[in-house]
This record gives sequence, structure tokens and C-alpha cells, in this order.
Amino acid sequence: EEQKRLLENRPDQPQNPKVLRIAIIGAPNAGKSTLSNQLLGRKVFPVSKKVHTTRCKAWGVITHEDTQLIILDTPGLTNPLKAKRHNLDEAMLTDPWDSMKHADLVLVLVDVSDHWMRNSLSKEVLKCLSQFPHVPSVLVLNKVDILKKKFLLLEIVADLTEGIVNGKKLEVKSSFKQDSSSSAKSSLQITQASPPESKVPGSPCGQEKNQAQEGSGLDKSSDVGGAGTGEARGPKHYGPEDLKDMRGWPHFQEIFMLAALHGEEVDTLKRYLLMQAKPGPWEFHSDVLTNQSPQEICDNIIREKVLEYLPLEVPYGVTQVTDVWEEGECGELLIVQSLLVPRESHKRMLIGRGGNVIGRIAREAGQDLMNAFLCDVHLKLKVDVKG
Repeated sequence: EEQKRLLENRPDQPQNPKVLRIAIIGAPNAGKSTLSNQLLGRKVFPVSKKVHTTRCKAWGVITHEDTQLIILDTPGLTNPLKAKRHNLDEAMLTDPWDSMKHADLVLVLVDVSDHWMRNSLSKEVLKCLSQFPHVPSVLVLNKVDILKKKFLLLEIVADLTEGIVNGKKLEVKSSFKQDSSSSAKSSLQITQASPPESKVPGSPCGQEKNQAQEGSGLDKSSDVGGAGTGEARGPKHYGPEDLKDMRGWPHFQEIFMLAALHGEEVDTLKRYLLMQAKPGPWEFHSDVLTNQSPQEICDNIIREKVLEYLPLEVPYGVTQVTDVWEEGECGELLIVQSLLVPRESHKRMLIGRGGNVIGRIAREAGQDLMNAFLCDVHLKLKVDVKG
């Protein structure tokens, strides 16, 4: 009821409010929800190692002083064939596109630890960017802490940007020196835009920080987030034939390198996003953290744990039914939920020997729900076969 009241309340905005709507897109499991949770400072979006944990678009809200950031956490961009394989709703295909329609800025998240995917943007991501060329875009390289050979970041950046950032041509120079702090010292420069000694601030390559533009993946003479010479003309329209030969997107305005799981450099990205906000009315009350209902947050967190502890495709067939949702006298929350599975064998897997699997899911989900709702939560889970 409190969440519903907050969502219906008129925003308590200041005299000169600023707002920025941010769509986060990328391949499934790139870390979009993890990044969203870190930016929000609290876990409200489900996260797991399996793909398609996020099943629908949900909004997160960051209110800082006179600025409101609205984060549109979306399902990973996928195609109809993969959607059918994972028993996904049609919304999984349309929600990322809907988010782009509302966005003032798009973050394209790439998992650099995935050596199969890291040197090219997926066709779905490129198609999405090409359909909304007027929306400014920023490249975010995630999981850089896992990448042992840091000098590969230079190659990845060159591939994913087609050698162009903010309308300026990239000049990649690498010099490798063995020392105690790093196996590779590298610098990334934009031709006629950065001094020879410039480094890559915010990257994990052992470079120096640039005080003027801390955290940006590139040092440029233009203002942070400002359109460069190429950006002023606007990206050209790309048809299907153009996209066939493209591996990257030549219209990114900035590059950030971070490790979302551990929060490394997330604050740097957050500061940048706050700086990009434009004058405009707030959409939410300052106490709102997400537009999801508490029941939706609960369902998502339980499903996250089910995905985590069941093998392969099994968890995608689980249906959740909330039997009890009651608030106790001391403000504690009692939740009883039934998990319905298609087969008896799935039921045995989900319960586990001596109830160890379902017990672990209930414990971990209960702890996450306490952190999300900031109150005591008593969670009970039951498992049954559908029908």
C-alpha cells in the first residue's frame, strides 16, 4: 500500500528539476541488472548466471539533490528462436525496443570476459542502435576485473567503436612494460584530440587518472558528454545491408570500464549520468526506488534463486503462485509461495535431498528480501507438480 501510494503521489520535485531516462541494453547475462542494482545502491532487480533472468522491463529510480535518474532495466536482446527455446514471453522481444523509445541516453553493456562475444556487438544490439540513432549512446565494458590480459581492452574498444568515439578517430598506441603493478601499460588516444601523455582514466590497465574527466574511458578535448564534430551532424541511417558488415557502433559518446559485481568504477559512471541530466519534471516521488510492486520484487528474487540452483532448462518451466502475503504486528512480512513444476522429476530436483535445495533458496531469497524491503521477512516455499 505504501509503495502504491508513493507511485501515485505527485513528485516532490525542487524548483529546477533535472531528469535523465537511461536504457541499459546488451546481450543476455552481460550484467545489466547487476549494474542497475549497484547504481541504485540496493538490490531490486534479479541477478543470476543463467540468461534471461530479467523477464520484463522494470524501472529503477535514483534521486540525487535536484536530479532524477530513471534506469530502464530491460531483458537481454534476443531473437524469436532463442525466446522460444527458453519459454519466454513475447514481451522479452519487445521490451528492450520500448525502453529505447523512452530513453534520453542508452548504455550498451558488453561482458569483456566472454571471449566469444566481446569483440563485436550482437546483431540485435546493432539493430536497436540503428533504429534509434538520435539517442546518445555510451559503451560500458563490464567484468574488466576478470580479464587477465588488460591490453586486450584496447583491441576490444577499437572493434566495438569501429575506431571512432564522439565523432573523432581513435588512435590506439600500446607499449608493454613489465613492472610490479601491471603486465601492460597502454594508452588510448584520439587523433588531434588528446595530448601524447593522456591515459585511459577509470580503466583497470594501471593508467593514471585524468582529473578533468575522471572515469571516462577516453580523454578528449571536448566537454564530457558533449557532441563532437561527427556527432553534431548526427549518425547516418544504417540499413540491414550496412549492419551485416558492422562489428561495432561508430557513434558512442563515451566509454567506461568497470566491474559491476564489485562496484568498481560504478560511482564514476553514476556521476557522469547525473551530469547528463537535462531540465525537466521528475516522474517519481523522491522516496521511490523502483516502479515494481513488492510482490513483483519478491517473485523476481525467488526466481533468481531457482534459476541459480536448478540445472539447464528446468527453472524456465517453474510457475510461482503467492498463497500468503501478510504483515505482522511488528512490521514483519510473512510470505508463502508455491513453486509449480511440470514433472515429478523436477519436483525432486527442486526440493533436493532432505530439502537442502529448496531450503537454501528460501534462506537466500529471504535475506535478499529483507535487504530490499528493510524489514524482517519470513519466507516459506512449497513445491508441487502443475495440474
